[in-house]
Amino acid sequence: MLSTIENRNRYLTNFLIRMITANIQKINGEIGNGIKLIAVSKTKTAETILEAYHAGQKLFGENKVQEMVSKQSILPLDIEWHLIGHLQSNKVKYIASFVSMIHSVDSIKLLEEIDKEGKKNKRIINCLLQIYIASEETKFGLNKEEVFNILRNPVLKELKHIKICGLMGMASNTLDLTQIRNEFKNLHQLFTGIKTTFFSGDPNFKELSMGMSSDYTIAVEEGATLIRVGSLIFKDK
Repeated sequence: MLSTIENRNRYLTNFLIRMITANIQKINGEIGNGIKLIAVSKTKTAETILEAYHAGQKLFGENKVQEMVSKQSILPLDIEWHLIGHLQSNKVKYIASFVSMIHSVDSIKLLEEIDKEGKKNKRIINCLLQIYIASEETKFGLNKEEVFNILRNPVLKELKHIKICGLMGMASNTLDLTQIRNEFKNLHQLFTGIKTTFFSGDPNFKELSMGMSSDYTIAVEEGATLIRVGSLIFKDK
């Protein structure tokens, strides 16, 4: 017979699984087909991620390389891992063998390093160029001139083990929804311009990663194809 503590723990586990499942289903129902949900699992345990996985979630986003590596090694192999935090060149080698997409590319140097590690692992690594769209100086990303310089750089044509699939941006941390919408709108306009100028006819350049728990509905309205949601899925767990 199960003890009172064991019964309580089982009840809590089942409750959390139901909660995570319901949250994932709700968000997917809101965003509709054609938009992918990335569950931001930073600081979450492998057990919690597994609960979301069993609820049907296969895309997870991590901010830190070490945390991603430790989780990837013990979780199902069909999980798609997205690196959404700032990435240093010397840490690319740790994720190059398995990362599904790197959202935070902000220099040609980083692209060269990703390409080098992709070649070592005999795979092409999907990348997004991170664009600075917020008002906070603490956020990373490229301005319009910098991203154009990367795309015009002749070195880019020599990189055969990376694939630039689109752009990523983080809106300002503000309650001003009009400002957030304008930041997303501007990013979408930049995405469209870059696709027309540099990736015309390239079906791989199609992803626009923007929107988090507090603003993903606006991001979807402004053209996001990938949204990054953590707290609304996992709540306080």
